[in-house]
Amino acid sequence: MSKLSNILTMMELLSSGKKYSTKELSETLEVSERMIRSYKDDMEKAGIYVDTIMGPYGGYVLNQSIRMPVRKFRKKDYDLLDKYIELEDDEKRRNDLLYLQDKIKGVYKGSKAESKELNLKDETLNKYNCLTRAIKEKRKVKILYYSYGKGENERIICPAEMFLFQDGWYVAAFCLLKNDIRHFELRRIIKYELLNENF
Repeated sequence: MSKLSNILTMMELLSSGKKYSTKELSETLEVSERMIRSYKDDMEKAGIYVDTIMGPYGGYVLNQSIRMPVRKFRKKDYDLLDKYIELEDDEKRRNDLLYLQDKIKGVYKGSKAESKELNLKDETLNKYNCLTRAIKEKRKVKILYYSYGKGENERIICPAEMFLFQDGWYVAAFCLLKNDIRHFELRRIIKYELLNENF
């Protein structure tokens, strides 16, 4: 996502009143912790002051009310782009379209009914059911995941939690490849397989 889109997303996260560590924000926005601190500085230059809580359980908290800009993209815009992404075979073009879709996703605003329809598409629901089963049964899952700039890569994950963020479902999981907790967006999981291996 662009810098502006990332800052807006960070503002939306912090406006919930929840405390976020720089690590949590960097993983969600897929940027470095240094960039998160830079975004915080940019927000404060614009008069949006973010409190810093120090210590091992510290993080950023927004203690002021902010009014987010009006968003004008609709669900049909998102769906149209989604259709072209599915049909695109060229990896570079597909990467560009996914990048554009992320921008649209950051400014997508629809009714609650539209959001519900977007979140519960059959493909996403199947992935959601597989991952929630893996969480319940403590089983590993093998996924083929599409990362921006890196293309497709296979990973084995130990799913821990499902969460909804900006009209999209994510799974928080321990990634054996990275040996760390990672957040995976369900729409970018191309293939998935529930393994008969426990964790």
